[in-house]
Amino acid sequence: MSSHCGNFQPPPVSRRAMLSQLSCGFGALALGGLYASRANAEMLTRIATGGSLPAVHLGASVRSVIFLYQDGGPSQVDSFDPKPRLTRENGQPVPFSKAQTQFNDDGNLLASPWKFARHGQSGIEVSELFPHLATMVDELCVIRSMTSEFSEHTNANYFLHTGAGLAGRPSMGAWCSYGLGCESSNLPGFVVLDGGLTPPGGLDCFSNGFLPATHQASRMKPRAQPIANLVSRDQDASEALCKRTLLERLDERFQSRGSSDAVESAIANQELAFRMQASVPALANVDGESEAVRRMYGFEAKDEATRIYAHECLLARRLVERGVRFVELTIPRTANDRWDQHSDLRKGHEDNARAVDQPTAALLYDLKRLGLLESTLVVWAGEFGRTPFAQGSNGRDHNPFGYSIWLAGGGVKRGFVYGETDEYGYKAVENPVSMHDLHATILHLLGVDHRRLTWRFGGRDMRLTDVHGHVVQGILDQTASG
Repeated sequence: MSSHCGNFQPPPVSRRAMLSQLSCGFGALALGGLYASRANAEMLTRIATGGSLPAVHLGASVRSVIFLYQDGGPSQVDSFDPKPRLTRENGQPVPFSKAQTQFNDDGNLLASPWKFARHGQSGIEVSELFPHLATMVDELCVIRSMTSEFSEHTNANYFLHTGAGLAGRPSMGAWCSYGLGCESSNLPGFVVLDGGLTPPGGLDCFSNGFLPATHQASRMKPRAQPIANLVSRDQDASEALCKRTLLERLDERFQSRGSSDAVESAIANQELAFRMQASVPALANVDGESEAVRRMYGFEAKDEATRIYAHECLLARRLVERGVRFVELTIPRTANDRWDQHSDLRKGHEDNARAVDQPTAALLYDLKRLGLLESTLVVWAGEFGRTPFAQGSNGRDHNPFGYSIWLAGGGVKRGFVYGETDEYGYKAVENPVSMHDLHATILHLLGVDHRRLTWRFGGRDMRLTDVHGHVVQGILDQTASG
């Protein structure tokens, strides 16, 4: 029963007053949309860890990873690991026992054709192959004791990308997307910028494996149209809307028969593709970047491969600015293919170094200039290194026993060298780092415990590091070592 007499009527509310009173509600709706992707990422990680852990297990040092994948295996003794004894004994017989690799057409010791010099306040020695990168050496954490378990490209590439030497496992980019999601609702969490070379092992290097299909890599070209079918063929927006509505009804009808990851992932990918038709053209359009920035990256370089990699590096920066979790860059094609010089070492390594040196240095400088290097981890690595002795007369064979990579950005020591190979640069002899250790450390810097990010498959809980791996505490700064 009403408590009033029935003669009282509340005064009407004007439209302006109503909107004023509801403004907080509209704001809450908008805030809910902004947090939706983050909540989804948290849900995924809770599922992966049995629902008992927060989305981020540790204090994250970075939000995104840029993986500069050096396909083919750059030579450590020609880049970041100078060996005076190798220079002194150039041309002499190899004085140590050699492990079997892939080809074994081995010759005598082969000194580096390039000189090394100390750079920056850290005094880290860098080969003259990388004059631009040498100017950023104080940002680098160089690991000279990296190891792999495979000496053949395909298996080594799978191992580098997925932590297993065979096809079928999820790439580390897929694991990062699965565990942490993407901060952008209009872009995928895992992007591969295709410079023109598909690595040995093919697209399985970028696969989602047994993880949901939404976490597979989205490949983009650095120039021209970045993604196939990006421009809608529909005549007008109403036609596109009708098609989407029909697809939604068909998907709902199919889903009513039972849940399916393939269908759910297809729906999610179609919805993302629709949103990318609006977001990717703006991302790929670098005309808004200043002429000085484009020149710094190498857009005006004489070498075509340098210009391609310059576009890749600038797009990588723009992707992490927009919240993409994991960005991988493949190298462009040169006259000597990838970093795989079984002969003509000088020409091949110079061509590949010329392609990546200036754009890589510019990427580091630009990230630092914009305050993004603190929230981004940059990883420069190949699948293995190369031998300190000759293959034939002027090449080098594959060497997984000790080689160099580097990291830069939030959470790692800067201007720092970790680990050591022997006097010839053949095998790691101090602080060896395994591939599983590298993966564990990357996840750690993203705030994820590699032992607790799992997916149930084949009757057991699978993870990127399998049953191996330790965080390399020696390369972490004080704020990331907890």
